[in-house]
Amino acid sequence: MDITDNGPKPNAFDIESATTENADYRRVAWTGKHLQVTLMSIEPGGAIGLEVHHGTDQFLRIDAGKGRAKMGPSKDDLSFQQDVEDGWSIQVPAGTWHDVENTGDEPLRLYAIYAPTHHAQGIVQKAPEDAEKDEEQGRDEPPPWIDEVDDQGEETA
Repeated sequence: MDITDNGPKPNAFDIESATTENADYRRVAWTGKHLQVTLMSIEPGGAIGLEVHHGTDQFLRIDAGKGRAKMGPSKDDLSFQQDVEDGWSIQVPAGTWHDVENTGDEPLRLYAIYAPTHHAQGIVQKAPEDAEKDEEQGRDEPPPWIDEVDDQGEETA
């Protein structure tokens, strides 16, 4: 499925098909003024990566594969752990350290909804290393036309 992030304009697409067909680590599918939709694919044995978004709530939904969601008040206290699979959702409150690991033998396919917007409009990152590089080089910043910005920042472990 071909998805184009048309910014804060009306949009509709088959999110389940787009998610299960997506092979990129992260693909921003739609960027609004207040929230953003991203598609993700995590390889077996891989993970999203332990992080915290201080001013961003997240909703994640698994559409293929198996994993383990880990969350907690600090990177050393991930007291919430839940096995997840196709059909499960994960809600991550702002300020919560979190990670999702692929525990299966096929790619873990999921989508994430961020509020407020967190990534650059339409950015595609083939692998986790690409995402790290884009963040380090300032290429993965929300567009200037969004109404709300997570000015509290993000940390990774």
